[in-house]
Amino acid sequence: MKSEAWIFAVCTVFLVLVTPAYWFVTDASEHGGDWTGTSALFMTTLLTLMVTLYLGFHAKKMDPRPEDRSDGEIADGAGELGFFPPYSWWPLWCGATLGVIVFGLAMGAWWLVIIGAVLGTLALSGLVFEYYRGEHAH
Repeated sequence: MKSEAWIFAVCTVFLVLVTPAYWFVTDASEHGGDWTGTSALFMTTLLTLMVTLYLGFHAKKMDPRPEDRSDGEIADGAGELGFFPPYSWWPLWCGATLGVIVFGLAMGAWWLVIIGAVLGTLALSGLVFEYYRGEHAH
């Protein structure tokens, strides 16, 4: 985790330097600068700082992984890595119903939002309970 924390720390330092430079470069004397891009870069800086702190705190509390040790071997990382779900169609339907809801909101068609919400509830239920029924039941 230390290597990941260092990567995000470098990104945070880069963004700390780039954000004021961007504000200064886009600062037109009569317009007052580009606040949209500056605020987006500032929020990105805060997000990378948050990830840096999270990874840094957890790196101190946990035992070093094989890739974090200088004497680590490839075989040290062998074994089960976790559960990886098989193929699933439910994320497609969740995304499609979210698209219907957003389209309905943009067009002001509340009936389309309601249809999307009902179908979205079904799709989200299918995604959540996917491993309780059917071929991949546990």
